[in-house]
Amino acid sequence: MDDTSKAPAGPWRKASVSVGDGGCFELAPSAGGGVLLRDTKDKGTGPILHFPRDVFATFLQGCTSGEFDDLAG
Repeated sequence: MDDTSKAPAGPWRKASVSVGDGGCFELAPSAGGGVLLRDTKDKGTGPILHFPRDVFATFLQGCTSGEFDDLAG
């Protein structure tokens, strides 16, 4: 993976229901064609994870179908 894969190609976004104490993560499209994820509380200084778009789409399908509901509470 080259450095451009971790360069955002758009603004970082977080859920509108996220809490104000930084206990959230942010997503952005990557210049390399995938999805980037970072921890909000790191204020842009922490690690950035890169996921291919198809892998991220599969993860979102699992979220919307309830596969990870037991992890949320």
